[in-house]
Amino acid sequence: MLTIRENLLETMKGGNPDRFVKQYEFIDLIMEVPTGIEFKYGQTWKDHWGITWQWPEGQLGMFPVHHDGLAVIQDITEWKSVVKKPAIATSDEAWAPAIAHANAVDRKEKYATAFFAPGLFEMTHHLMGMENALMALYEEPEAMQELIDYLTEYELEFAAVMMEKLKPEAILHHDDWGSQISSFISPEMFEEFFVPSYKKIYKFYKDNGVELIIHHSDSYAANLVPYMIEVGIDIWQGVMNTNNIPELIEKYGEKITFMGGLHSGTVDYPGWEKEVVKKQVEETCKANGHKYFIPCQTSGLPIENFEGVIAYIDECIDEMSKELF
Repeated sequence: MLTIRENLLETMKGGNPDRFVKQYEFIDLIMEVPTGIEFKYGQTWKDHWGITWQWPEGQLGMFPVHHDGLAVIQDITEWKSVVKKPAIATSDEAWAPAIAHANAVDRKEKYATAFFAPGLFEMTHHLMGMENALMALYEEPEAMQELIDYLTEYELEFAAVMMEKLKPEAILHHDDWGSQISSFISPEMFEEFFVPSYKKIYKFYKDNGVELIIHHSDSYAANLVPYMIEVGIDIWQGVMNTNNIPELIEKYGEKITFMGGLHSGTVDYPGWEKEVVKKQVEETCKANGHKYFIPCQTSGLPIENFEGVIAYIDECIDEMSKELF
């Protein structure tokens, strides 16, 4: 029987895995990385960039708010006067929990995986709002490029500290690039504004010992896959079934692995039903096969919103492994 790591690598190279990879089983995720992200259920707060966040009670997540003058950037042409890089923690004390976690990972079995969010596109609309960020790409491209370059510099500075402290073997990096049915921007605009920066960022990680770049975007982004490959993404996590996953595997499978297919909104919901989950897992595994594909919830972390969902999905994936291998 292959180890978890061996089975993943066989899946990614289109070799001979002996079972399906079960969701996030191959990573040991180091969430203690001091990215500055805070999770404050039921509260409103400002983060280290000055972005205002709300997590209303009864909701599954938090979101940035920009009304009533709360947006950090009111005028993209004046961004330099209001956007300031937060200080990056460098002390061993600040990184101690993450270092302890990284040192405890069984790296023969799983990948020690550092976490980074939000990504470059998300940061632009966190700072000014989605509509303003999208319009600024058209109306003030030079200012937007300057902002994206500034955010890229910050991430590279943070990455340098993270690599030194943790020596991770994989990176789980978030940046949602689309809705359920479309990318937020055209492929041409994505290539112009974001591909050069992501090439720098992901090359830095690879040059410093990272083996796997796992990029989360729970969305439609089939039209961006060639650029994902170009920037160095190994696994696209979050691929929704609104993408034609079998077609993507056929076309790009030798260059990138697709992780998802199980829309979290239809399996991880209040009063979720085993019959529904089992049917979706069965259909997903049969439709996409076991080469270049990892059945997984589309959510960007190995967590569930409602108790028991992850364990039951894994159980169903085990059943499909018995049937199809």
